[in-house]
Order: sequence, then C-alpha cells, then structure tokens
Amino acid sequence: MRPVRLAALFLACAPALAHAQAGPQPLGTWLTPAGDSQIRISRCGAAYCGVISKVMAGETKDVNNPDPGLRGRSLVGVALSRDMRPSGEGWEGSLYNFRDGKTYSGKLAMKGPNVLELSGCVLGGLICKKQMWTRVD
Repeated sequence: MRPVRLAALFLACAPALAHAQAGPQPLGTWLTPAGDSQIRISRCGAAYCGVISKVMAGETKDVNNPDPGLRGRSLVGVALSRDMRPSGEGWEGSLYNFRDGKTYSGKLAMKGPNVLELSGCVLGGLICKKQMWTRVD
C-alpha cells in the first residue's frame, strides 16, 4: 500500500514540479526599470527569493520600513520577494516595496529569457502594478 501512496503523491505534485523546471527561470540578477537597483533571485528551498544586490542611485537605507529599528539598515541584502512558488504561468508569493515600506502579494512571470514581469497587488489582486525587469547576467 505504501508504494501506491507514494505514486499518488508524486502524480499530485508532478504538474507543479514540471512547471517549476520548464522554460526560462527567474534565477539571476535583474535590473529594475529605473536602473537604480539590481535584484538577485535565487532558490530558497522549493521557492524563489530575491534580495537587493546593488543600489546604484537614490536612497541606500531602508528608510520607509514600518519597523523603526530597521530604517537605518542598508538596502543591499534586503529581501524583496519571498516564497515565490509556481502558479499558473509564473510564480506567486510576497513582495516588499522598500519605496513605501509595504508588503504586497506578488507575481513573477518570464516574458522571455531576459525579461521578467513583476507585479504587486492589493485588495486580493484587484489593483496591481507591473514592472519589467531586464536580466543583468
């Protein structure tokens, strides 16, 4: 009976595993549309996570963080995307916007091998804002 359960579990997970491995992946370093920062996306367990790897212009501290104790920290190393898991044509998780200090539900979707669409949403996805990031490496 145990092999049957393992097979059923594998079959239930197979579509998500196949999606996670098929097509272009968001791994790598990405340039934001304004060209002011670079975000490094890597694996964190079964998901993807993104951290600020470089700030080229503008504020370099996390001054809008809702936690006053974190407002003096450098933006380099701050997690922008967390726990991005396969969903539909991309990945869903949470996004931290250091410009306003808020965390949003978010999505990543590859729009080509070197273009990543990032969208952050509020009100259960009723209002979303999108950005196109370009691959640096």
